[in-house]
Amino acid sequence: MFYYGGLDLTYLLLVMPALLLSLWAQFKVNSSFERYSRVRNLRGMTGEAAARAVLRFHGVHDVGISPTRGNLTDHYDPRKNMIFLSESVYNSASIAAVGVAAHEAGHAVQYAQGYAPVKLRTLILPVCSFGSRFAFVALMLGLVLYSQRLLLAGILLFTLATVFQLLTLPVEFNASRRALATIEEGGLLTEEEYAGAKKVLSAAALTYVAALLTSIAQLLRFLLIFLSRGGGRRDRR
Repeated sequence: MFYYGGLDLTYLLLVMPALLLSLWAQFKVNSSFERYSRVRNLRGMTGEAAARAVLRFHGVHDVGISPTRGNLTDHYDPRKNMIFLSESVYNSASIAAVGVAAHEAGHAVQYAQGYAPVKLRTLILPVCSFGSRFAFVALMLGLVLYSQRLLLAGILLFTLATVFQLLTLPVEFNASRRALATIEEGGLLTEEEYAGAKKVLSAAALTYVAALLTSIAQLLRFLLIFLSRGGGRRDRR
């Protein structure tokens, strides 16, 4: 371990900055959404209507749209081929609602058009989910029992989860690009309103960047711990 004056340097120098970025990113997305959710768009277009407009623009007609409970719980479920929009988006005619709904519709378009990164992410999802579920168990057991084998297993499992987050970035960025392009080309919002929707989606994208950086920082920390304990040397008896 790397300590100075009783402080864990790997945590302070690697993980803490990434966590602070994550908190800031979450603040940005919440504040941006709250700000533009109070501004009604001139066309009176609801989130549900915006999602349908994006689907229609790209020639996708078999995707369902349904409201769901919660705040910022919007998502596309490829298993059900359904877009679920939160209560603050589905019936809202705000700028934020149009941006968020268009983004989720962008995900549906990705699946309909066979977008390669989303197909790859779906393919490795079961393995990465397993890694995400059991990584910290193996890591903690490896640390507590001083087992290099368990620690290495945890690192490998955590790497799978990090790879999934890495693949998530192009998927999310592409969905936002599709959404914004359709909003602009389809005239769903005015030029000024478009700028507001872009700010909401840009803030949301930052949360995915922050999550990836946090995972990478944690992965490096555990790798340094593993190496400081002797790398591949045999476990202590």
